[in-house]
Amino acid sequence: MDLFSRSWTALRTAVSQLADEDFAQPSGCRGWLVRDLVCHLVIDAQDVLITLVTPANTEPTRDAVTYWEVAETPPTGDDPLDALIVRLAAAYEEPWLLKFHLDDVGSAAGRAAGLADPGLRVSTRDVVLTASDYLSAYVIEWTLHHLDLAAHLPGVAGPPAEALARSREMLEKIAGATFPASFSDKDALLVGTGRRTPTAGEKADLGGLAAELPLVLG
Repeated sequence: MDLFSRSWTALRTAVSQLADEDFAQPSGCRGWLVRDLVCHLVIDAQDVLITLVTPANTEPTRDAVTYWEVAETPPTGDDPLDALIVRLAAAYEEPWLLKFHLDDVGSAAGRAAGLADPGLRVSTRDVVLTASDYLSAYVIEWTLHHLDLAAHLPGVAGPPAEALARSREMLEKIAGATFPASFSDKDALLVGTGRRTPTAGEKADLGGLAAELPLVLG
C-alpha cells in the first residue's frame, strides 16, 4: 500500500510539472494524446475512491496479480470508452483545468488509500479483493501510465525504481515466465505490454516467451 502511494504521487507530480504544450503531444497509449491520458488518470482516481467505499461481504475472488485480465489485442483508441476519454479531455480546453482536477481527485484517492484498512474486502468489476491487493494491483497501472506519460517527453522523470521492479515482478507472474536478466525493468514492461517492439537481439533473448507477447492488461 505504501508503494501505491509513492507511485501515485510520482505520477501526479510528473503531470503537475508538464508545460501546456506537452498536453498536445502523443502519449504511449495508442490513439491518446497526453491530455487524454491525464483525463484517464482522473477516471482512475475516481475508480479508486468508489472501490474503497464499496465493501464486500464475500471472500476475495482475486488478488493483486489475478485482478488483471489479458486481452487478445492491443487497444486502438477506437473502443467506445477510449473514445469517450478523448472527448472528455477535449472538453477541458485548458491544460490547467486537467491538472487541477487530477490534483483534486487524485489527492483524495491518495488520502483514501492511506486510510484504508488493508484487510477490508472491496468490490469492483464484479470481483472481490482485499484493499491491500486492490491498491497493490494499481501499482502496475500507475507505473505503466507513468511510462506512457514520458514516452515522447524526454524531460519528464520516470517512475520510481521500486515501482518499476514491483511492476515487472507482477507482469512476470501474469505471464507465468520471467524476462531475461538482460532486460531492464523498464524495457521488460514496455516490451511485455506491447508498448515497444523488441529488437532482434531482445527477441532472441526472450526465446519462447516472445510468442506470448504482448500481454495487454485490462
